[in-house]
Amino acid sequence: MRRHPLPTFRNRFLLAMLSLATACAPRAALADGPPAATPSLAPFAALDRAIDAGEFPKLGSVLVVRHGAVVYERYVDGDATTLRDTRSATKSITGLLVGAALADGALAGVEQRVLPYFAGRTIAHPDPRKEAITVEDLLTMSSILECDDWNDFSRGNEERMYLIEDWVGFALDLPVRGFPSWATRPEDSPHGRSFSYCTAGVFLLGQVLAQATGVPVDEYARRRLFDPLGIERVEWVRSPLGLAQTGGGLRLTTPDLAKVARLALDRGRLGDRQLLPAAWLERSLAPHATIDDETEYGYLWWLRDFGSPERPAPAAYMSGNGGNKVLVFPTLDAVAVVTSTNYNQRGMHQVTDRLVHDFLVRALAPE
Repeated sequence: MRRHPLPTFRNRFLLAMLSLATACAPRAALADGPPAATPSLAPFAALDRAIDAGEFPKLGSVLVVRHGAVVYERYVDGDATTLRDTRSATKSITGLLVGAALADGALAGVEQRVLPYFAGRTIAHPDPRKEAITVEDLLTMSSILECDDWNDFSRGNEERMYLIEDWVGFALDLPVRGFPSWATRPEDSPHGRSFSYCTAGVFLLGQVLAQATGVPVDEYARRRLFDPLGIERVEWVRSPLGLAQTGGGLRLTTPDLAKVARLALDRGRLGDRQLLPAAWLERSLAPHATIDDETEYGYLWWLRDFGSPERPAPAAYMSGNGGNKVLVFPTLDAVAVVTSTNYNQRGMHQVTDRLVHDFLVRALAPE
């Protein structure tokens, strides 16, 4: 396993973010959405042919915005008003809300410990290492909790959480994870964090936000994110106790997902208003944990390069079951939304990755 971060990716990505921030022309407000374009433009003709040939099963929609204008828009299932279940793409929105809470002073910092927000609870498997879990640990999927959605045997696998009533208690009661000989310990990992994909941890993070802000997290999201962006139609998945599931299942339309991506591309700026701190977006889209040799992880954002050495296209993206991806390409000044209902199918993410790499990137950055 590689023992060092990806400086080339990081430098290209952050330099692109900085260059966009200093661009002379202000961007149009996202609340009204980018201007529409004809559904099929010449650079994307190959993508149209591939879609028509059925190369991307269960594809829902593809939307690409570049330099503030729609350059490609295609709906295979539903239309621009259809609410899309992009599953775990919700997690990245939770990361944005943490930035809002920091800006509002509701959270003091990402080093803030999690358990004090649930001081009235009796927690199973008490351990000083659990008491030390921070907001940043949950943002980076690297807490000490034994929670791994990619392991069917994990005590914290999300499918086990859905079977009980109290999801907060489920997360808090998880034991401390072990590190068998084949697992990389945090001290031996790039960035000093051992990644373990944990939906329960992001749900718990949502309830930290609710406790810190004093309002339900879905209401906070409406006030701080959705209303300013002009996003009116949202549907949350809820726990049996009625709490918004900040770890997955939030339904938004394809154009509204593009608005969220544009906000990240614009470093938190909405027209003449700084909706989220620019420094938070820079920190969120920087690598904090390593997943594999191609992929790193920010603050609930995935990071990888979809280009080639000759045509690099580093991206930060929201990702969800079914092959759903909402991508930010700072070097291309573009965002893209790909929705799909290819849920729980082997190779679902690879299908979307091929669409992005072979068609979207080539259309946006031709050789």
